[in-house]
Amino acid sequence: MTEKEKQQAGELYNGNDRELVAERINAKKLCMEYNAITYNDFQKRERLLTRLVALKGENTVIEPDFFCDYGYNIIIGDNFYANHNCVILDCAEVIFGDNVFIGPNCGFYTAGHPLDAETRNAGLEFAKPIKVGSNVWIGGNVCVMPGVTIGDGAVIGGGSVVVNDIPAGCVAVGNPCKPVRDIDEKSKKD
Repeated sequence: MTEKEKQQAGELYNGNDRELVAERINAKKLCMEYNAITYNDFQKRERLLTRLVALKGENTVIEPDFFCDYGYNIIIGDNFYANHNCVILDCAEVIFGDNVFIGPNCGFYTAGHPLDAETRNAGLEFAKPIKVGSNVWIGGNVCVMPGVTIGDGAVIGGGSVVVNDIPAGCVAVGNPCKPVRDIDEKSKKD
C-alpha cells in the first residue's frame, strides 16, 4: 500500500513521501497563483479554483489569501463564501454543503499527529475527514479539527475551536466548541 493509499484510508502514513510532497508542492503553486490574481479578475480566479479543488458548486467565492495542502480532497457545494485567510489542510476529504459562509482567518485541519513522540518523530501522521453541512455560518478565527462533522444550519461563533461534532440547527461557541442553544423561530429573525 502506498503512503497516499494509507492517507486516504485514514491510516498512519508518512507525510514526507515523495508523491505526497510533489502533490502538496503543486497545490501550493496553484494557491500562490490564485492569491496573486488581480482582485477583480473573477473569471481567472474561477478557472484556477476549478483546477485546484476536486469539485465546486455554483457561486463559489474564496477570498485571497487561500491555502490548502492538496486541493483534490476539497468538495464545495453551491453558494459558498470563504473570507480572507482560509486554510484547508485537506489530507482527507473536506466536504462543504450548500450555502456555507466562512469568516476570515478560519482553518479546517484534517491532519493529525500521534501522541506518541517516537511515532510522531518518525514522520508519521494521520488524517480524518471534515464535513460541514448546508446552511452553516462559521464566524471568524474558527479552527475545525480532524474528524469533525458540523450539522446543517449550525452557527459556529467566532474564535471557536471545534474538536467534536456539532449537531444541526444550533449555535455553538467556545474552546472547546459546544452547543449553547438551538436556533428557534425567534432566533431566525435575529
